[in-house]
Amino acid sequence: MRVEEIKKLKSGKYKVKIDDETITTYDDVILKNHLLFQKEITEETYRQIGIDSIYEEIYHKTLNYLLRKVRSTKEVLEYLEKFELPDTEKEKIMNRLKELGLLSDTSFVKAYISDSLHLTNDGPNKIQNYLYAQEIDESIILEEMDKIDLSFVREKMEKLIQKKIRSDHKHSNYQLQQKIIMDMVNLGYDRDMILEYLSKIPLEDDEKLAKEYEKCYQKLSKKYEDKELFYKIREKLYGKGFDIHDIENFLDKKKSELL
Repeated sequence: MRVEEIKKLKSGKYKVKIDDETITTYDDVILKNHLLFQKEITEETYRQIGIDSIYEEIYHKTLNYLLRKVRSTKEVLEYLEKFELPDTEKEKIMNRLKELGLLSDTSFVKAYISDSLHLTNDGPNKIQNYLYAQEIDESIILEEMDKIDLSFVREKMEKLIQKKIRSDHKHSNYQLQQKIIMDMVNLGYDRDMILEYLSKIPLEDDEKLAKEYEKCYQKLSKKYEDKELFYKIREKLYGKGFDIHDIENFLDKKKSELL
């Protein structure tokens, strides 16, 4: 078999014409099989070129997958599972990437923590749980998690809570606090830190109570009146989580206004 032509393509790959067959391959395959200096090749070499080309194609796909963003070892292994490649060859690709410094769980953990803290609403607990799910060595995770600036986390949490308070116009204090606690815990923030901050925030129910009262009054006054009407309104407001004393005081004022 004779190597008739070797031509570099715009993609960076090479087109190799061997007799009447054309193979698209990589420079490493050309060098490994001495195609630049050896024009006559055996059937065995031809088969090896095909095997090596498949390996290099998968390697470069994995390399591009890894270069798009920092990946964990587990993510890269799962990506390689898509290809029909012997485990020894997959391991070879993994080692090759590690030698280039492109595959490192330590680097991944550092990058993931930084991105999550600065680019998402996620808190430390959610970040740590995700890292554990990546089956990364616990010592690496704990070492990098210990470096997190808790004052930054607290400030981030407080801003998120304030945003939730400003955007809420229908829940009572109790409902709002419970919703905030649940949302923030799900985002990965420490429950005690959340409760400590909420205890310092004065939440006013008056405006929300007045709005809910108007809604209830408009709806229930079509069906009830007098004492029964106010009883039904009281029941609805209490069911929405408003404090019973606040409800009683508010309804007393409304009753006096109607007299």
